[in-house]
Amino acid sequence: MDCTIQGCLGKYEGQYIVHTSRHNERIIVIDNVPAEVCDTCGDTLLSSIATRRIDEMLSNGSRPTGVVPLYDFMDQLSE
Repeated sequence: MDCTIQGCLGKYEGQYIVHTSRHNERIIVIDNVPAEVCDTCGDTLLSSIATRRIDEMLSNGSRPTGVVPLYDFMDQLSE
């Protein structure tokens, strides 16, 4: 499928990505999310199935499989 970003001539291709979002005031990182990613500009599309599954994971209290370090850019500026 052609990229939907105006002026971009790229094409979307299926990949597995790391999806990061904020949920209940926490940063959530989900690995291996299927997505369509533009091979030129990097625009990323998640299917309605993927977004529904993410919502289900977060709402049903699924336990994370790991913990990742979190750095705050603004905190680093004051050092």
